[in-house]
Amino acid sequence: MTAIESLALTNYGHFTTMRVEDGRVRGLGMHLDRLVSDCATLFSAELCPANLRERIRGAVAGLEGPVTVRVSVTDPGLSLARPSAPAHPELLITTRPAPPEDQPPLRVRSARYVRDVPAVKHTGLFGSLFERRRAQLDGYDDALFIGPDGLISEGVTWNIGFFDANNLIWPLADVLPGVTARLLAAAHDGPQRSEPISLSGLAGMTTAFATNSTGGIRPIASIDTTCFDTVNPLLDLLRKQYVDLVPKVI
Repeated sequence: MTAIESLALTNYGHFTTMRVEDGRVRGLGMHLDRLVSDCATLFSAELCPANLRERIRGAVAGLEGPVTVRVSVTDPGLSLARPSAPAHPELLITTRPAPPEDQPPLRVRSARYVRDVPAVKHTGLFGSLFERRRAQLDGYDDALFIGPDGLISEGVTWNIGFFDANNLIWPLADVLPGVTARLLAAAHDGPQRSEPISLSGLAGMTTAFATNSTGGIRPIASIDTTCFDTVNPLLDLLRKQYVDLVPKVI
């Protein structure tokens, strides 16, 4: 069985996605650490960061322009009947042209949903993509997940952040610790905090934005019927702080 067949038949695996420009990646170490950590969690196996870098370099060699690289890890020998058997994970590396970083603001709809094992970037995307599809069929761009406690967690493939009058605010919830969100939190030198945020608490927010490694920072125009300022100078500051981060050579 190949890695692709394994993902199609069992959908048991994990991945990370990164934007590569001129052979460099922002947050490269975090992406590699994620792959190593998630492999230990899902397969009780080790990945070699040096081998990961070599394989990624090979995948982007000769490609022009910014590219999105996805590194997936799965075990072609995984048995549905005995997933606890000793694992032998393999890499599947795919590339595609990266999207522009100046994409238009998102209009998102809230959806009651919690990803399985939120802290792991796993390949179980059915529920997430189902909610994205439903939102898009109803005229929105994407979906924002709300937990059973009524608190905002994360988007389908992105983290979310907010500004009130002066503060950068991150939802306090069980979410995937996104690389871009972590980089921004470390780079931002203004006041920031994490706190539980409900839909009713959105009235106190002036600006909302989505973050992921392929698109960087994308303004959010609205969540359900609550609208936000998409040209806030704080967004420009955050973008500058992100752009000023020095990407590392693969």
